[in-house]
Parts: sequence; C-alpha cells; structure tokens
Amino acid sequence: MFDFSRDYDLLGAFWTTVQLAVLSAIGSLVWGTLLAAMRVGPVPLMRGFGTAYVNIVRNIPLTVVILFTSLGLNQTLGIKLGSDIIETSNFRLAVLGLVAYTSAFVCEALRSGINTVPVGQAEAARAIGLNFTQVLTLIVLPQAFRAVVGPLTNVLIALTKNTTVAAAIGVAEAALLMKDMIDREAQLLLIAAIFAFGFVCLTLPTGLLLGWVGKKVAVKR
Repeated sequence: MFDFSRDYDLLGAFWTTVQLAVLSAIGSLVWGTLLAAMRVGPVPLMRGFGTAYVNIVRNIPLTVVILFTSLGLNQTLGIKLGSDIIETSNFRLAVLGLVAYTSAFVCEALRSGINTVPVGQAEAARAIGLNFTQVLTLIVLPQAFRAVVGPLTNVLIALTKNTTVAAAIGVAEAALLMKDMIDREAQLLLIAAIFAFGFVCLTLPTGLLLGWVGKKVAVKR
C-alpha cells in the first residue's frame, strides 16, 4: 500500500483544482454576463457577436479550447500571461480556456433568466427615462440572477469537473496526479475511488448550498 502523505501531494493537487474552479467561475460569470447583455442588447453588431460566440464556443470540445490557449496563443503566437515560469503560465492559460468555454453556458443560463422578467417592467423603466444599461443593471439582471441560481449551480459543478482537462497542458491538478499514480501503482480501483470521492466532496456541498440559496432568493410571481 502506498503512502499518500509521503509519495503524493494529494491535497496540493486538489487545492490547484479548487483554485482553477474558483478563478474560472469568477471570470466566466463576468464574461458570461457581458455576453448575455450583448445578446439582448439593441446594437445588432454586438448581438451578432454574442450569438456567434456562444454558438461556436459551446460546440467546440473543451480539450480543443484548452490546447488552443497553450499551443495556439502561447507557443505559436507567443502570447504570455505575465509569467515565464511554465507551471504558472500553464495554470493561467488553463483558466483562460475554462473562462472562454464556460462563459458561453453562463450566458445562455442568464439569458433564460432575463427572458423570465416581465416585459412590462423594462417598458415601465424606459418610460421613466432609464436607458438600456440602467434598465439591464437595475431592473432586469438582479431578477434574472435570482431566477437562474439553479442553472448556474449546474454550470459551476460542470466547471469543477471540467478542470480535469487542464491536465492536458500539464497543470498539476487532481487529474494529472491521478494519471501519475495510475502509471506508478497497481491499485487502480482504489485510486479511482479516492479521486471520485475528492470531487464529490468539492461538488456536493456546492450544489446543496447554492440549491438552498436558490430557494431563498427565488422571485415569487
């Protein structure tokens, strides 16, 4: 039986997974919200960009997106994200790829929430002189976010599991460590069970907590 504490940094690998998930979730929420605003906005060019972005990116495999950030942006185009250290650079590139991919799903979840807000509220806001940005930020988005806590929770859980794809560019997160352990050890089922349990510990409390929050803040109609 191998000794985790001596042979493998299991906690460190899952900590990297948590960092990937949290940073990517924040970035995806910001970029996804901007995309949703573009898709419901009055400017045709911005609507077209938002629609094209969502329809293209969400139909590309995440592995391709992650590899593009590493091979395409970094190695081919020479774009660096503020560090010459390979491990740090790959981590940031993985976050960029996860944000680019996940924000498309955040956008669609949020757009569905925007569609639940009665049209009359936006018309009343415009009638008292509010512009599109004010209507969106003060009237529509607060209600939309309350309506889509559940769908956004599903996106966040999927994002946490999708961080395993970062192993493709050498980010030292849980999936890369699991592969290394499988290559070295014979206890395949035990290793798989340990990492499955680790991801359950990450995603299950998140789902339960945000599910409770969703019920508390749900808009009563």
